[in-house]
Amino acid sequence: MPEWLHVAFRAIIFLIILFFITKALGKKQLTQISFFEYVTGITIGSIAGEVIMGLDGSIWNGIVGMLIYGIIPFGIGVLSLKSKKVRDYVDGKGTIFIKDGKVMEDNLKKERYSADELLELLRKKDVFQMADVEFALLEPTGDLSVLLKKENRPITAKDLGLITPNEKETQTVIMDGKVLNEALSTAGRNRGWLETELDKLGVSLENVFLAQIDTYGQLTVDLFDDKIQVASPQQKPLLLAMMKKCQADLELFCLATEAEEAKEMYHRNSLRLEQVINKLTPYLKN
Repeated sequence: MPEWLHVAFRAIIFLIILFFITKALGKKQLTQISFFEYVTGITIGSIAGEVIMGLDGSIWNGIVGMLIYGIIPFGIGVLSLKSKKVRDYVDGKGTIFIKDGKVMEDNLKKERYSADELLELLRKKDVFQMADVEFALLEPTGDLSVLLKKENRPITAKDLGLITPNEKETQTVIMDGKVLNEALSTAGRNRGWLETELDKLGVSLENVFLAQIDTYGQLTVDLFDDKIQVASPQQKPLLLAMMKKCQADLELFCLATEAEEAKEMYHRNSLRLEQVINKLTPYLKN
């Protein structure tokens, strides 16, 4: 067998093995690498590279070595799930950099971070003034978690005393011109409804690159042909307009009738509907 073909064969074999080892270790290994995982990852890569190019070495020795370095992190991961002590030792603990608005200089030195590096981490969190920070923690993964002081946090609906509806996951129902039936079913819709909505927008299924159904059941689409303008969903604005019309009609009925009892009833219900409209307007406007 030619040497280049031997190298190609080994490369394919080890690529497959690396894929299954990574798959077995889980997605966490891709996003949160601890010191231990960092070391094992480098070692596995080194073994693979050495065996692929070292044609005089046994391929089986390399496979055994890689499997050992794959099994050990897997076992450590299982133990970490069951024991906090193991988890703290292997993954490490977070280090407090700012507490009660004050920088913990000793902890910075312990983790070998300078003031410039701390400010850089804060800027990555869109914090440009250290005085705005109440608490900051360096996570074991190297990310900085930041808690702003109360007066510097964005205002939420809870702060304003507003009750907001729970939002459901947006469902992608069309991708690359093909209907995703599972997502469509999850959204509580069927193909008939989808075809009707596409007809309202004046687009064909084949020309839809991406289509999604939001929390309120509205369909938004993006087309392959960017020159075609698609109208925005109108269900919510139409509902708001209808409610306002009903409220105006109640006022007209109140003015038109001579019966005091009917006049009072129309006026009372008009006020009730106006209160509902005021509460729903932020949610029904596009």
